[in-house]
Amino acid sequence: MSSYKVEICGVNTAKLPILKEEEKEALFERIHAGDKKARETYIEGNLRLVLSVIRRFNNHNENVDDLFQIGCIGLMKAIDNFDVTVGVKFSTYAVPMIIGEIRRYLRDNSSYRIPRSLRDIAYKAMQAKEQLAAKQQKEPTIQEISKASGIPEEDIVYALDAIQTPLSLFDPVYTDGGDTLYVMDQISDKKNKEENWVEDLSLSDALARLDERDERIIRLRFFEGKTQVEVADEIHISQAQVSRLEKNALKSMYQYLKSE
Repeated sequence: MSSYKVEICGVNTAKLPILKEEEKEALFERIHAGDKKARETYIEGNLRLVLSVIRRFNNHNENVDDLFQIGCIGLMKAIDNFDVTVGVKFSTYAVPMIIGEIRRYLRDNSSYRIPRSLRDIAYKAMQAKEQLAAKQQKEPTIQEISKASGIPEEDIVYALDAIQTPLSLFDPVYTDGGDTLYVMDQISDKKNKEENWVEDLSLSDALARLDERDERIIRLRFFEGKTQVEVADEIHISQAQVSRLEKNALKSMYQYLKSE
């Protein structure tokens, strides 16, 4: 994405260095010995990781410089807390911390203001949740979080819901083989199932020009209101394939109707 190969916070992103594994190990030894220069080098060598994370927040209309700076804070926290003896890659540890730092920033700077008392409850509940998850090696229940934190269950649910970052229908879920799957692809369309809007728009001729599998996908998606996951299960292919075939089929139908 060319917009990221520019100056961000004074950093020329097109010229960021890439550290080799042996360099990373050597730098961490120096970092743990208190070498500040090694820490700076390690931060610079992982700025591409921050860039890869902030791409996920394109739809939040935030200034890219601000997100980059916040992401760098998450990166530095990850470097300071990373335990090389655990046996996991640094990126595996760092990405969730960078994402968490950005999400906290988005929550605290959202257009609607959440009362400080509510945020305090939510953060206390999240801290208890993290401690329980680490201890039990499984996701704790609301009841367990309530018992550990001393906060009523209803208050926990309300507070955690209040600080959630609003989700866009165009937020990416994941990318498989170059095809990005969005939140909207996971949602079934019950209203259009009842109204049969595809038939109302007289698209029968365009549908008839598709091959059997593509036509079936379109009918399942827009006549029967099924999600891409449900379609994938029914015709025994991956959701990514359904997404790809659906987009190509719709494009083919559009071109046919446009030429009419």
